[in-house]
Amino acid sequence: MRAMILAAGLGTRLLPHTEKIPKPLFTLGGKTALEMSLESLARAGCDAAVVNVHHLADKIEAFLSKKSFPMPVFVSREPVILGAGGAIKKVENFWGDEPFLVVNSDIATDIDFKEAYEYHLARNNPVTVALTRCEVFDSVFVDEQGLVRSFRRKGEAGGSGGRLYTFTGIQVLEKKVLEYIPSGTFYSSIDAYESLMADGGTIGAFMAEHGRWRDIGNEERYRDAVLEAMAPRAFEKAFSKPLSAAATCVALKGDGSDRKWSRMQDGTRSLVFVEHGIHADDGLTSEADSFVNIGKHLFERGAPVPEIVHHDVFSGFVFVRDLGDASLMDTVKDAGFGPAAEALYREAVESLVRMWRQGADGFAPSWTWQSPSYDRALVLEKECRYFTDAFLRGHLHMNVSFDRLAPDFFRLADRALECGCPGFMHRDFQSRNIMVKDGHVFFIDFQAGRIGPIQYDLASLLIDPYVSLPETMRSRLLEYCAELVEQAADIPRERFLKGYRYCALARNLQILGAFSFLSGAKKKEWFAQYIPPALKTLEENLSAFFPKDEFPLLRDILGIRQG
Repeated sequence: MRAMILAAGLGTRLLPHTEKIPKPLFTLGGKTALEMSLESLARAGCDAAVVNVHHLADKIEAFLSKKSFPMPVFVSREPVILGAGGAIKKVENFWGDEPFLVVNSDIATDIDFKEAYEYHLARNNPVTVALTRCEVFDSVFVDEQGLVRSFRRKGEAGGSGGRLYTFTGIQVLEKKVLEYIPSGTFYSSIDAYESLMADGGTIGAFMAEHGRWRDIGNEERYRDAVLEAMAPRAFEKAFSKPLSAAATCVALKGDGSDRKWSRMQDGTRSLVFVEHGIHADDGLTSEADSFVNIGKHLFERGAPVPEIVHHDVFSGFVFVRDLGDASLMDTVKDAGFGPAAEALYREAVESLVRMWRQGADGFAPSWTWQSPSYDRALVLEKECRYFTDAFLRGHLHMNVSFDRLAPDFFRLADRALECGCPGFMHRDFQSRNIMVKDGHVFFIDFQAGRIGPIQYDLASLLIDPYVSLPETMRSRLLEYCAELVEQAADIPRERFLKGYRYCALARNLQILGAFSFLSGAKKKEWFAQYIPPALKTLEENLSAFFPKDEFPLLRDILGIRQG
């Protein structure tokens, strides 16, 4: 058996992702669609295969040059795209004497190619097409004798004496088909088959209704194919048992990002997965890359983070152990600020100090997707300018420029870094990113991690407007963390506390910018309720932490608002 994979298409339904990566190189659980098809051909006993290429041909050729398959794989370049029929005609000298198997590259399937091929051999039809049922694509009319009568009846009822099916893109051809395809021009294989039928030729239908089949031509269908491919493997890795047909998938409440979270439940077993979105720029670190690399690193260092079970950074899917639904925010709001809540916060502080030290050991700056460290440029752009543009200008509608406040912002950035105690920094260490399971705390949303001051993470926890900790409890936790840091790293208490004050101010600006942006530009209006407590904390900390002549411009802006 010889075979062809059709991989020359432009992938227009997957733009803009296909501007950089051709559709056959989209991955499904870590393997490209093209590679999976070639492996299926090899298992079916294919002697040699040819792949036609046009769009981003160099990338497909480079990929194939790095791979090894049990059979030789050749490339048919099409300077001008020829369509399925024209592509088949172009490689007629490759066929040999046996029937030729042709497979589309933009499908995800476990249909047995060998079974389809042998079905064709056992019948006297010039063409056999593999068919399945998929209502959105059903258009191939098959009669009661198992022969195709039409390819273009989409949307119609099957009618008496037959039924509509979906063409899977898998087909077996005799050389007679080549008589119906002109050379050197764009031509549809379906046009050739209809001409063949008009001349009395028959086209057999191999029914593959029970096989898994997905078209991956657009983002929604690609997403479904990825999930269908990854979920069984994730459960096998996590529980050493296959995923049952009774498994269910439920969307979880999202966060401030555009990522999607879901839980897959199979009896008493469950995993959570997050979708970061397709990342087609292989030259840049993606958010999914950071989530996986930083998450694995922290887990290996003993940090209380969920184990990453299975991932595919191109599609953006990552499966993790399920930590349940109870965040620290939910737990505190349900139980109040009593001894039990403070015990959880103390555990969070203890784990934070360990993660700060252990997470920095062996941490690679290349894992980060925003910036490798918490530096001056980040403070000015992601804290100070964010506060100016999103909160002052966007939320309060004040005509205030960054330049007007720049002297105060420069001082803040310099002091936060000068007094900060660098180590691994989570960057968003607040109560909604801390889960409570079996009475212990676990940290999630670590993908923005980098090297930075621990005081920033502590401030994220203590001035968190989701919870609004009582001042007395906040003070006790601050002193407790200072004590732990002094014991662990011999950092004087006064230096730690001084750095905390500046980091808390920077974090407060970031919070106000973020909540203003999310509630305004992103239309996630429920974030707006946290703006008043965040602003109150900013005003209180400016008064409590700093003399009146420090940050005068920022004080003045807040005073204008109050006046």
